[in-house]
Amino acid sequence: MTMAQISDRLQEMKRRQRAGEHRALRQSSSPELLAEFDAAGLTWTQRAARLTRRMCEAEQVVIGADECIVFTRTLPSVPPIYSPEQWAELTVGRTLHELGPISNICADWRGVLADGLLARRAQAEATRAAQPDCAEFLDAAIETIDAVLALAGRYAAAARELGRDDIAEVLDRVPAEPPQTFRQALQALRLLHAVVWLSGHYHVGLGRLDQYLWPYLEADLDAGRLDWAEADELLAEFFITLNRDSDLYPGVQQGDNGQSLMLGGLTPAGTDGVNPLTHAVLRVSQATALIDPKINLRVTSDTDLGLLTEAAKLTRLGLGFPQYSNDDVVIPGLLAHGYELADARDYSVAACWEFIIPGRGMEVVNAGAVSLPAAADRAIRVGLAAGDSFEGILTRCEQDIADQLGAVVEAYRRLLLPPAPYYSVLMDGPLATGRDLADGLRYNNFGVHGACAASAADALAAVRQVVYTTGEVSPSELLAALDADYEGHEALRERLRDVAKVGNHDDATDDLLVRLLAMFAEACEAVGDNGRGGLVRPGTGSAMYYVWLARGHQGMREPVVGATADGRHAGEFFGANLAPTPGATVRGPLSVLQSFGKLPYERVCNGGPITLELSDTAFRNEEALGKVAMLVRAFAQTGGQQLQLNTLDLATLEDAQRHPDQHRNLNVRVWGWSGYFCELDEVYQQHIMARHRHGF
Repeated sequence: MTMAQISDRLQEMKRRQRAGEHRALRQSSSPELLAEFDAAGLTWTQRAARLTRRMCEAEQVVIGADECIVFTRTLPSVPPIYSPEQWAELTVGRTLHELGPISNICADWRGVLADGLLARRAQAEATRAAQPDCAEFLDAAIETIDAVLALAGRYAAAARELGRDDIAEVLDRVPAEPPQTFRQALQALRLLHAVVWLSGHYHVGLGRLDQYLWPYLEADLDAGRLDWAEADELLAEFFITLNRDSDLYPGVQQGDNGQSLMLGGLTPAGTDGVNPLTHAVLRVSQATALIDPKINLRVTSDTDLGLLTEAAKLTRLGLGFPQYSNDDVVIPGLLAHGYELADARDYSVAACWEFIIPGRGMEVVNAGAVSLPAAADRAIRVGLAAGDSFEGILTRCEQDIADQLGAVVEAYRRLLLPPAPYYSVLMDGPLATGRDLADGLRYNNFGVHGACAASAADALAAVRQVVYTTGEVSPSELLAALDADYEGHEALRERLRDVAKVGNHDDATDDLLVRLLAMFAEACEAVGDNGRGGLVRPGTGSAMYYVWLARGHQGMREPVVGATADGRHAGEFFGANLAPTPGATVRGPLSVLQSFGKLPYERVCNGGPITLELSDTAFRNEEALGKVAMLVRAFAQTGGQQLQLNTLDLATLEDAQRHPDQHRNLNVRVWGWSGYFCELDEVYQQHIMARHRHGF
């Protein structure tokens, strides 16, 4: 399936979506619920359930004449269920995660589709009868189930009135009962997933979509109900529907909405999970060429090159995905952090890259960040002034990392997660135990980013070389240059920039990178219990910190880092995730993979990808695509944990800044997600344009 083969129906549907025509269908406001909830004296759990019900009731039914998979969100926002004063009183002395509601986890989509909502309702009723002390939560869960079923019923009735019996028949069955066909499964997933957003949650992942949807498609193909062209058509429409209301989802930037899915990888039983739907998702994503869903692909050191070449064709479009996760590295890392083998094999990713177990994890994977550049910079400045040895500077750095981590963990020991009765319905366990998702699941770990590690290692390597090894620069001279942001010290700055940087497979510099991440891992391991019966997982992602740590951001806890000893000026960006410092000279993409392949990933398993920007010339023909596929295999063979590739053409990006109306569909990878270049703030555009562009 190529773009030219997409039906006229879908071409027009995509055009309308990108033009934003669906926004005209949105209501002017969402229901005001606060007075109603206060008058009824509802508890927090009851308010959360009633919110879901009232949002489902307030949704206006929208069925396009050309649609087969329905639901278009019409409510523009999720209203508050507490006043600011009530909220302040409710949360005093507690730490809220990000925006407050539960986010960055993945539902048990396989299980909820296999059961249907009526079976889950029956389970809730059975638990309520056996455990009457859990009645409040279970009644709330049942209320949300009934709300979703009523919404599906309204859509079915409207479809019949329009003469669309095909839609009505689908909704007569799902999501109440288990799907019997691929179309039913897609429709159930669309509705169930959308209501999570309506309930106030965000960054809601789709998990291992090819694993849980393939049985439905396989049955259709075997029975002759669908051929592959029809299956691709349905899947493409499903993808288009995911983009229709993505602008309503909260994120740092447009596109940061968490609609990620995972493909391939081992099954819980240890067999190869790649199936025909894996390939279909890749080709359909090429055909639709939209920013959602964000595609992730699990690989190993011997993944079929044909599959990797298919994936490279998707990268060629500039979408910035798939992102790759290496089962050879990820699964052992999860096992080392206490995950059961079947669960470790069943991992997916959260909104960006953090590893989660669908349905079984209430993990807070973005608890905060340890600024590795800040730790290195403070250790260097204080250590040089105090006359420390280089090992003394490293000791200070280690203590700084531990102190930063301790502050994050201490704040999150006071974590307050709001009740989530509807989200709980979709998970594995809450309806059987009678406990809300917010109270925890099988896995309750925290994840903390070890942000911008390469820049920190580069600064330490430069100090070691010019101050301690050669003695060509005195501590006082270097400190003066840092304080002056290198004004009047240009020659020194160039010397510091000449020292071998991370990304060149230089063992001396890379060893410092390894030591920094080992320090971070040790600090996390020393925490033990995080207060929720889980651990603290260190990661190597930067999220938005590559900008924030350089230029600041309102409300951020982490310090802004000024001029650094690698020759970086104050205000210059850090590298995103695991990437060479912007402007650093590196030998090529393979040397970058080799540098980052040395990290102790078993100890650092919250995720965080090696990020490579490839020149668009790397995709000029089939031979070049094959080289990209080999590069991905090399990533796995060199021991990398995650990899994301982007293709960049600087001239196109510059023209897009000058003429944004001509480049509305230009996609780029930002940090752990993809977005439309012209919709990004200028600061993120600048960083993307400054990144390394590798060729072959």
